[in-house]
Amino acid sequence: MLLSLVEALIIIKLCLAAILGMIIGLQREMHLKPAGLRTHALVCMGSTLFAVISLGFTNDAARIAAGIVTGIGFLGAGAIFHYKDRTSGLTTAADLWVIAAVGLAVGVGMYAAAIIATAIAYLLLEYGQRVERNALKSKR
Repeated sequence: MLLSLVEALIIIKLCLAAILGMIIGLQREMHLKPAGLRTHALVCMGSTLFAVISLGFTNDAARIAAGIVTGIGFLGAGAIFHYKDRTSGLTTAADLWVIAAVGLAVGVGMYAAAIIATAIAYLLLEYGQRVERNALKSKR
């Protein structure tokens, strides 16, 4: 069975989204965070698929994108925990939100934006805490 060009492009988009999601997810997995490789890959891929599907609706494709933002907000809220004077999971919630946006970007064909956003997110997740600590040390 031969795939149409449109079907092949959708498969490529889904694979790219899975890879970009896995990059961020692997970083989170290596730092023992609750949402890891599979979660990020699935969120990114799901956002891509929703974006691709929404392109088929000529009258209101933006509603699906808005629904993804809302849905990921609920998913992220479930990752946030507050106990005593400490809150955890904010970064996980934020990176799930970013990876959903990456998936949307892939879905609508904004590949460079998706790849650059993934690279920036990776750098922030990997080195952001060190930069914060060094900035606080130099302030003292």
